[in-house]
Amino acid sequence: MKLVTWNTQWCCGLDGDVSAERIVEGARAMGDFDVLCLQEIASGFEGMPGQPGDQPAELQALLPGFQLFFGAAVDEFDADGRRQRFGNLIATRLPVSRVQHHLLPWPADPSVSSMPRMCTVVTLTSPELGSLRVMTTHLEYYSATQRLAQARAVRALHVEACEQAASPPVAELRGSPFQPKLHTPQAILCGDFNMAASDPAYDEIQQPFTDPALPVGGTPDKRLQDAWPLAHPDRPHDPTFRLFDRKYGPDPIACDFVFVSNALEPRVRKLEVDLQTRASDHQPVLIELGD
Repeated sequence: MKLVTWNTQWCCGLDGDVSAERIVEGARAMGDFDVLCLQEIASGFEGMPGQPGDQPAELQALLPGFQLFFGAAVDEFDADGRRQRFGNLIATRLPVSRVQHHLLPWPADPSVSSMPRMCTVVTLTSPELGSLRVMTTHLEYYSATQRLAQARAVRALHVEACEQAASPPVAELRGSPFQPKLHTPQAILCGDFNMAASDPAYDEIQQPFTDPALPVGGTPDKRLQDAWPLAHPDRPHDPTFRLFDRKYGPDPIACDFVFVSNALEPRVRKLEVDLQTRASDHQPVLIELGD
């Protein structure tokens, strides 16, 4: 299974042109992806550079055969009553059983500018991997306090899903909202985390927890693991931000990560960053998992 994750900067390239088509072409150049996770997708917000338009609709037209799921962290109206949405999108050609959009914590921090953040989760089935949750998110950039709270919440979503898989609800009332759900401990968490690997939030996401399928009181043995050291044990992260545009700092850094759950760790086959494209201010990341 191949997955590409990319913070698109509302599909605005470093040349100032806004093009959803260029983003899709850039992602396809990395590989024949089964799942595409995009952050900073806009609908409305015509005052933003390049006037992004309705990007979820554009992307749906550009991805025939894919189902698209847009989670708006920001969903509001301007002074003229026009709707404005901004958030994350997951597109996949694999069978989907469930979609969840989770708003993340937004604790008050009056010292900085900030906006709501969220995590979209799509439970799907891969021929190679079986059932798994694909989680994509975009954490706060300006506030370390908010970012840490959001990292803890994202990890908590994974822990809760593992608990549901180990102890699912009573299966009844088919054809109603109470009908049985597909629960799985397998997960891929990806996106723009707006932090370096030295940030406390990076370690927070990877904090271990005890397998909920085992008796209470066991040693913590489960966690989300950054896939980069699994694929490149002797090499630091390739940069994914500030590679060409130094508006936000002088040095390139890696802040777009892919984390995998325990069962997927030995199935990581490839993890690559496109270090050439300038279709966004971030670089896209490809992960391939298989037998």
